[in-house]
Amino acid sequence: MKSKPRKSEKKKKKTVIDPAWELIHPEAAGIDIGSREHWACVPAGSTGKNVRSFGTFTADLEALAVWFRECGVKTVAMEATGVYWIPVFQILERRGFQVILVNARQTKNVAGRKTDVKDCQWIQRLHTYGLLQGSFRPEDKYCVVRTYLRYRDEWVSARSTQCQHLQKVLQEMNVQLHHVLSDVTGASGLRMIEAILDGQRDPVKLAATVDRRVRASQETIQKALVGDYRPEHLFVLKAVFELYHTYEAKINACDGQIVIEVAKLPDQVDVKVKPLPARKAGRQASVDKMLQHDMRAALYPKLGVDLTAIEGIGVLTELVILTEVGPDLSRFPSEKHFASWLGLCPDQRISGGKVLSSRTRRVINRVSDALRMGALTLERSQSALGAFYRRMKARLGAAEAVTATAHKLARLVYRLLKHGEAYVRQGMADYEKRFQERKLYALQKTAKMMGFELIAKQPITQGVS
Repeated sequence: MKSKPRKSEKKKKKTVIDPAWELIHPEAAGIDIGSREHWACVPAGSTGKNVRSFGTFTADLEALAVWFRECGVKTVAMEATGVYWIPVFQILERRGFQVILVNARQTKNVAGRKTDVKDCQWIQRLHTYGLLQGSFRPEDKYCVVRTYLRYRDEWVSARSTQCQHLQKVLQEMNVQLHHVLSDVTGASGLRMIEAILDGQRDPVKLAATVDRRVRASQETIQKALVGDYRPEHLFVLKAVFELYHTYEAKINACDGQIVIEVAKLPDQVDVKVKPLPARKAGRQASVDKMLQHDMRAALYPKLGVDLTAIEGIGVLTELVILTEVGPDLSRFPSEKHFASWLGLCPDQRISGGKVLSSRTRRVINRVSDALRMGALTLERSQSALGAFYRRMKARLGAAEAVTATAHKLARLVYRLLKHGEAYVRQGMADYEKRFQERKLYALQKTAKMMGFELIAKQPITQGVS
């Protein structure tokens, strides 16, 4: 009777790829990205040793590009590892290689012991047979503006933190400015704080610095300015006040660079042939300004359409769409693919004919975040999109309503950018009327299937409220 082999004696299963598979990219290379070194693999037979290690200095990356050129490589695949891939990607792309950035989930299943050498060989093999799908990345000229915009978001977040510290220290001093001002960091609030730091303690003189549009009475403002001005609180107030203005200056510097770089982008339409449409009713011209520049007029020729005509989308959201996606949506065959890339559509997981889950995927996408923020602003909008959001909120809940409305916004953005058409606004009354017609049609269809016929008591002349 033979004994069972030990675990150590069992042969390890190796991943075998049929050599009869079609070579989609015969001149493909794979790179395993690292913080100190990059391992690269080229097709076997193109050179004596097809796996080499390169450093991360610029001279090493240039040598990597030269080696690829000598080996006849035309396309390169690499994993999206932190920010270490960015210099490699940019240098290889500048040298004329077709570079694709791959999600690590597509390349993680490496048979056997995992090493950097095996990783680069596995990436090269998968890319050779066309089994890797590159992540979407806009053209380099749009990535330039994207860098400034992302850096601006970091400064805005830091400034928000200082606003919270400012409110906290004022509360500790019992200076109740938040009861009389809608925004402590507005013009009136900053003037009063600056006067307090200059040594002014008289509430009458401090209250005289507020703007005439403040609704609170002078008497109430004076009561709010009587506080406990302790030295330690004043020290913290001064430090926070200075940091707030520092971040404000950094944001303005980013805004200046964004205005300059946006002007350098290529135009998609000639404004003389296709002029900018009129601003939608009720929209203030000041909300479209960035350092006194009309960004709505600046972005229109770069995208070819006016996205701010859509309810819930402003110039900052339009900037995010321009820099994260660009005006060319040819990489997305349909609006469904675009919504799937944004993570705004159900991700159905089916096994054995049973739907296990239909929740949306968790993705990190700035366009998706911007559209969700835009959907939140539609809660009180007297438009079709506002009515849609409120109906979804009553039916599904707040979180699902935001996702559903952001999905609707994404489809509108895709249609406008893809076909270059102007947005036609639909009123809330028209939306409610059409919704009622669809609901009535569904009821009549159900009744007919059951052998009944619906007869209305009175003709329906207007939509429900």
